[in-house]
Parts: sequence; C-alpha cells; structure tokens
Amino acid sequence: MSGDVSEGGLRCLVTGATGYIGGRLVPELLAAGHRVRCMARSPGALRDHEWAGDVEVVRGDVTDPESVAGAMRDIDVAYYLVHALGTGKGFEETDRRAARTFGERARAAGVRRIVYLGGLTPAGVPEKELSPHLRSRAEVGRVLLDSGVPTTVLRAAVIIGSGSASFEMLRYLTERLPVMVTPSWVHTRIQPIAVRDVLRTLVGAARMPDDVGRAFDIGGPEILTYREMMVRYAAVAGLPRRLIVPVPVLTPRLSSHWVGLVTPVPNSIARPLTESLRHEVVCHEHDIARYVPDQPGGPIGFEESVRLALRRVREARVTTRWSSASVPGAPSDPLPTDPDWSGGSLYTDRRGLTVDAPPEALWRVIEGIGGDNGWYSFPLAWAVRGWLDRLVGGVGLRRGRRDAARLRVGDSLDFWRVEEIERGHLLRLRAEMRLPGLAWLEMYVDTDEHGGVRYRQRALFHPHGLLGHAYWWSVSPFHAVVFGGMARNIARTAARTDPAPARLGTPGG
Repeated sequence: MSGDVSEGGLRCLVTGATGYIGGRLVPELLAAGHRVRCMARSPGALRDHEWAGDVEVVRGDVTDPESVAGAMRDIDVAYYLVHALGTGKGFEETDRRAARTFGERARAAGVRRIVYLGGLTPAGVPEKELSPHLRSRAEVGRVLLDSGVPTTVLRAAVIIGSGSASFEMLRYLTERLPVMVTPSWVHTRIQPIAVRDVLRTLVGAARMPDDVGRAFDIGGPEILTYREMMVRYAAVAGLPRRLIVPVPVLTPRLSSHWVGLVTPVPNSIARPLTESLRHEVVCHEHDIARYVPDQPGGPIGFEESVRLALRRVREARVTTRWSSASVPGAPSDPLPTDPDWSGGSLYTDRRGLTVDAPPEALWRVIEGIGGDNGWYSFPLAWAVRGWLDRLVGGVGLRRGRRDAARLRVGDSLDFWRVEEIERGHLLRLRAEMRLPGLAWLEMYVDTDEHGGVRYRQRALFHPHGLLGHAYWWSVSPFHAVVFGGMARNIARTAARTDPAPARLGTPGG
C-alpha cells in the first residue's frame, strides 16, 4: 500500500473487519475509491466475503504493539472498530490498553487520522455513574483523542440493522413475546440510527480536515422509548400489537438474565447492553453535518431502517447459514461473519446419506420430485398436510407440476415454488402453503472426500411471531418420519438400476 493518495484514494486500515460494523464498512470504503487493509486475529474469517480479493489482510491484535505497528505502515486513516464487550469482567482494562497501543502506534507511523465508533453517553451524568459498557466506550474515545493523532469519535446509540447486537435484542424480544412484563428501562428515551447512516458517516469522516479532532453525536431523526421501538418494530414486521407491562422490580442485572432466557443473545453481551439502557441516550448536537453532509431527505427514520433490516434477512440467512458463501447486498443485510444468534430464528432439519448411484441418477430423482411422483415419504402425511392447507385457504397439493421431466426457476410444484436450481447440484423450493412463517426445502447432490456420492437435504423454517415457534415445535416430532423417510427413499430410488423416479408417496395414492 504505497503511492500518491490523490491517485488511488486514501489508504485505510480497518480493525474489527470480522465484526458487525467493520465487515460492512470495508465494501463502502472500496466503493468510495479507497484502498483497504484489514487487520484480524483470524484472517481466515474474511475469506468468504465478496470483497476479500480486493483488500490486503494482515494478522494482528490491537493489544499487541508489534502487530499493530506493522498494520499501520503506510496508512492514512485507521478505523478503530473493536471493543472487548463480552470478554469478561476485565474488559474495561483490555479496552483501555488496546486503545492506548493503537493511538501510540498510529502516531509513530504518521497516520493522518483515527476514526472511532463509540457509544452515545447521557449529558450531565458523571462518568462513574455510567454503565461499565458506556464508561469504557467513553474512555476509549478520550484515549484516542489524546493520542496526538487527529481523531474523529462518532458516538451512536442503538444501531438498526440485521446483526447489530442491540437490534437483535430488540428483534427477539418483540417477535417472541406477544405479552411482555418488562423492566422500567422500556421508558428510557433513545435516538436510534440506521446502519446505512452510520457507514456513510464513517466513510465521510476519513476526509475531515487535519485540524479537526473531536467527538460527534450521530443519530436518526427520531427519539423513541424502548417500548415505542418494540411497538413500531412489531408493526413493520407484521406482528400483532404487543402488550407491554413495565415493572420496577426488574433491575438491570435481573433483566439481563430475562433477556438471556428469551433471546439467543449471549448473557455476556446482553448484560452490559441492558445496563446501558437505564441511561437516556439522545444527540445533543449535529455538528457532524458540517463535514459529512446529510443525504437528501435527511437520516433514515426508524420504520424505514427496520424495513431495510428485515428486507432480505430471510433469503440471505437461508443462503449463508448452509455454506460460507457471502450474499451481496445492502449494508442492512446479514453477512456470513455475523454471529450465529443474529438474523432472527431459523429452524433447520438436516439429513445426509451416502448414495450408491452416480450423481446424474441422484439428480434425476431430485428433479423429478412432486406431482405424480410424490415426495418419497409417508404418503398419508403429505396428503393430510395438503388437505389442511386447502382447508385454511391454501393451494394444497392440487397444482402438481408443469413439466414432468424438467423444473425451472419460478415453477409451481404442489404447494412449493422453485426458487433456485443449480443443475446437477441444488434444488431449492420455497413453501407456498399457509404457514406462520417462511419455509424452504433444499436438496443437494454432493461428493465426499473419497469421491462418493452424497445426498444432502435441509428443511428450514423462519417463524413469524410466537405462533411460528409453536408450529415448529408441534410438528418437529414428525420430521424423522417425513423428512428422514424422504431422504432414505430418494437415495434408494437413485440406487436402482433404472433411475427413473418411483411413485412413492403419491398424494392421495
């Protein structure tokens, strides 16, 4: 990374590229014409991003002065996007030491600017009374500002986007509890901000004048209580109105355990986040607009930011959670490096078998599924499911299939729709039956390390509200019969001398 800055944009170092913000910032910096170096403790975690071939990746840890010094070489702007939240009781000291190391090495390397994304803190509250989480974020900002390198500290409250820990906590609480007995912090006022606006500001901060070094509050256009955010999230997500009953006896410590029971967000993360919610966090200035002008129309509103976060989460999670391939999309979308607990609930039923048949024979069986050939499983189960679907106004099994020999993307297939085909490898079906959620069925032809043919099958369900969770758990006891039998019969049919699909499980037959 050398050369004239004016020729190829700024040379940017991004720490935390495997994290929520860092993984989304890198492609934005590239799109703005900058060159990017990513420092990561586990560089392999970045290999599946679509931009991996466009950046330089170095191994390093912000607490290790030597690796930080190497990563800073020839850098113009260094993004500090790491923190020790969730690492244990000593996270404040770890954050302090890492920030000091980062600032010292940036100054020694001649870095022109440090950009740090921290937390919005309440005005007038002594720092010692802040939660450890907010207190540490504020201290890191001070350490970097005192480093001798011009520093931009951006302070944000709740960031709205799939994968953000604060947003995921909001998502799970709202989707899983139609009636909530909640802590008193649901009345705390918060100024949330869309992840797109955060990223736009981070990119713009790279070109601030050299004489600017200070903290800036950044937020969306609305100030809401946590209760209002839950109610409005439910409306955007199409959930029934939530009944929320605040009670004063739930302390931040107790409420963090409550959040841990209701949501998959780890307690080590939920606890500092819930402790921080006792503080009002709203912006007291909008000076950042002098250097990074607002987009036309101003910052994105809460409902629109939620809509963007939910827009592609379902199909993106379906793709990324089976393989490690990334899904190109907007900054609000999920990424392969997001935590497994993010992105909303996704239930799966996986099956896999070795097949004594060539891959071509197995694929012919898969592509011939449905219609007169049936679903290679317990016939009565599929017939009953089709009858129940028609009873509630669904399409049932009556549509069959258009072409007995070949499927195409968009074809109807009984109460499924063909969503994706990779000839000889993958058939993905999306359910069009009446369900309290979204469902997919995937069938794969693969080979193992010894060259053997493998059949893989995955059923996925993205529940909608509490009813969706109840539905999955009520039908899951039958999956061994329905999906297990389906996998076995597909493998057996492919292994026959004549690989033409047999009439197993013909609806109504």
